[in-house]
Amino acid sequence: MQANSYVFENPAAFQKSIDSKNTDLFILKNKNGLQAAISNYGARWVSMFVPDAKKDLINVIAGFNAIEPYQKPSAAYYGATIGRYANRIANGRFTSEGKEYIVDKNNGPNHLHGGKKGFNHVVWEAVSTEENTMLLKYLSPDGEEGYPGNLEVTVRYTLTDDNEMTIAFTATTDQTTVINVTNHAYFNLNGAGNIEDHTLCINADYYTPINKNLIPIGSIASVIDTPFDFRQPKKIGDAIQDDFQLRYGHGYDHNFILNKKNDELSLAATAQGNISKIKMDVITTEPGMQFYSGNFMDGSNILANGTTDDRRTAFCLETQHFPDSPNQKNFPSTTLLPGDMYQSTTIFRFFAG
Repeated sequence: MQANSYVFENPAAFQKSIDSKNTDLFILKNKNGLQAAISNYGARWVSMFVPDAKKDLINVIAGFNAIEPYQKPSAAYYGATIGRYANRIANGRFTSEGKEYIVDKNNGPNHLHGGKKGFNHVVWEAVSTEENTMLLKYLSPDGEEGYPGNLEVTVRYTLTDDNEMTIAFTATTDQTTVINVTNHAYFNLNGAGNIEDHTLCINADYYTPINKNLIPIGSIASVIDTPFDFRQPKKIGDAIQDDFQLRYGHGYDHNFILNKKNDELSLAATAQGNISKIKMDVITTEPGMQFYSGNFMDGSNILANGTTDDRRTAFCLETQHFPDSPNQKNFPSTTLLPGDMYQSTTIFRFFAG
């Protein structure tokens, strides 16, 4: 197998001092020749090389070949660990234990992905490195971005010999707080080009409808007879021009309620590239998954493969609790209490084309 290993040729491009902390690039490998790269800037998944139908290694993660592009607002979430609260909180406020907390409005009227300086913009401590595992830690201090409590967070990336990338989060707090952490990888299983001809299957009978501000309206709706019915594999682009709900996000930017019991690991989605034939399963403990079809990608960034990040040249499958849960009492709770441990695991399993 041949790898277009551009991302590994200049590790110095990932070595920089940010907030007086050093960033770096860490390479994970398995016995099958799969390779992944992780940066401690934003605890970020930078690349993932998977064999296609011709046995050539294809990078299925849309990312960059240096740290600087990830610092731009238009590329800040690519591959990053997102927190404290992934997705949106309406009006930048929530109440916990009778006290109202104000968090930054960085997405119109909403708080998005942890605020102006969420977990994606901080340098994490790399506390262990092995050939197939990377563990990173971050202490989010009380009051950071308006959130209560000192929150100790870890993320462990493990590239297994079963061709799985396992991403496992833990967190503890010294005050009651809210937390919703996810990985924000942008996928293109062909390596480049438009993703509308990728096939996608989502194990969800229901989703959470949104308003014009992309905030759930509080109801739970069936996917039947809507563009959100991905219970059987279909092309991402089959109904993407439908006006129903999709007009709000200019495509898919919605939370799907996964069919599952409690927090067991179970299949959330399967995607496949139409050209490479690379297939990816998403398996998670989380109750929801945000499917984002790359509607706001605007071509302003040059990706590591030399192409631009044009509209819908990648998609995201963000396993999560539901958006705006702190303000939606009928949604699964995102409250973390002192003495408890937050745990979340998602596995991305790859199959050769």
